[in-house]
Formats: sequence, C-alpha cells, structure tokens
Amino acid sequence: MDTPSPQPPVAPPPSRKPQRARILQTTLSVAILLATLFTTWTPAGLFSSSLSEKLSLLLTAEPEDVPAAVTPYPQLRIGIVAGHWGNDSGAVCRDNSGQVTLSEVNVNLRIANLVQEKLAEKGFLVDLLQELDPRLNGYRAALLVSIHNDSCDYIDDNATGFKVAAAMNTRDTNRASRLTECLRNRYQAVTGLPFHAGSITSDMREYHAFNEIDSTVTIAAIIETGFLNLDREILTQHPDMVADGVVQGIECFIYNENIEPTSIPTFIP
Repeated sequence: MDTPSPQPPVAPPPSRKPQRARILQTTLSVAILLATLFTTWTPAGLFSSSLSEKLSLLLTAEPEDVPAAVTPYPQLRIGIVAGHWGNDSGAVCRDNSGQVTLSEVNVNLRIANLVQEKLAEKGFLVDLLQELDPRLNGYRAALLVSIHNDSCDYIDDNATGFKVAAAMNTRDTNRASRLTECLRNRYQAVTGLPFHAGSITSDMREYHAFNEIDSTVTIAAIIETGFLNLDREILTQHPDMVADGVVQGIECFIYNENIEPTSIPTFIP
C-alpha cells in the first residue's frame, strides 16, 4: 500500500487582536480630540456660530519642548493694538515751557506690552499689533482690543476715567456688548477709575481697525484707559494695575464670567 505524502502544515489564521487594537486606539483618539475641542477649549457662551468658525479661532502654537508625536492643546488667539505705535505720537503732553513731558504712544505701548505678557503667561496666543499693522487686514482671532488714552489738556475736573466702545459695524452685537461690558466692569473694579461714558465718540465706534479685521469672526473693542492729565499718575506709575484691568476684562469675556455689581474702589494718588 502506498503511503500518502505528508501535507504541508496549515498556517493558523491571522490574529485580529492587533487590528482591533488599532481601531480602538484610533476611535479613542478621535473621541478625545472632539471632547477637547468642544468642552475644554470652548467656554460656554464664547462662540455662537458655526463649527468652522469655532475651529478657525483655535489657532495653535507648537511648543518647542513638546515631542512631535504629542499634539499640543490649541490656544485662543487674541490681538492687542498699541494705539499710535509705529504711526504717530498720539496726544502729546508739554510743560509750561513747551517741552514734551509725555506722549500717548509710549503710555499705550507700555500698557499693551504688559497686557500681552500677562495673557501669554495664562496660555493665550497674543499678537501685539501696531496702529496700522498690515496683519490687521482680514485679522482673525477670538477678540481684538485696541489700547489708547485721552487728552493731555486740562478740560475740567470731570475729565478723568476710562472709555470703552465696540465696533459700530459689528455683526454680532450680543458678543460685542458682552466684551465691552466685561472690560468696563473689570477695569473699573481693578483701577477704581470712573467710566466716562459721556465722551465716547464716533471716532471710537468707527475706529479704522474695525473695518480691516474679519468682523465675521473677530469681536473688537477700543479702550481709552484714562486721561493723560488727571489720570497721569495711575497710567504712568501704576501701569501694571491698568494692564490687570484690561486682562481681567478679556478673561471675563472668554470664560463667560458673571458681570455683577461690585464694590468699586476709588484710585487715590
């Protein structure tokens, strides 16, 4: 009787465990990313429009010490304009002999630099912009605040305090109103300066940058942090306090904080 030739061994079917593991890993990664975008980095009430707008605001910066395989969390972009910087001096203060003692642009830039530093320390991506910065054309960010100051001239004893105005042409009046109210409330609480609403002008509401930025996305406001005459001491001797007021107003808007009547301190020189 012939002996049957031995059959070659049959390889076992490939294991599906690695494939399933890869699918599970991918699914979890996508879920974590979506959860991060919609919960961690989108405070309630900050964004009210389409998903594409929300994602466009989350402009990322790659930290140098983060490995390539690790995706860093996105950062909210904020624009800070130092009024008159790179263009002109703004208001100019002179002594009795006509010598220049102070210029608005220098005060604005000092405060704007402090605001940028404080926001960056809190994890935001901050652009410090000049008055006529070319980056303002089509600028897209969560918000933009332009920092200015009022006249050096003595007008009367009521010419003290700060002013805040939003863009007249804003397409989202609710969010624009929210930003100005946050700035007004927090700035006044920190500095003790009064809100000088009576002298808000059309020049503030029609500030040129409001027409240059992408207003479909970027909510913008302008703040005059004080008068260079009667408020000179707080503006020049306590710029850190002034910057804190602006920063807290921005955080109030971003984190959708409550705006409640507070006990407002009075700045005493």
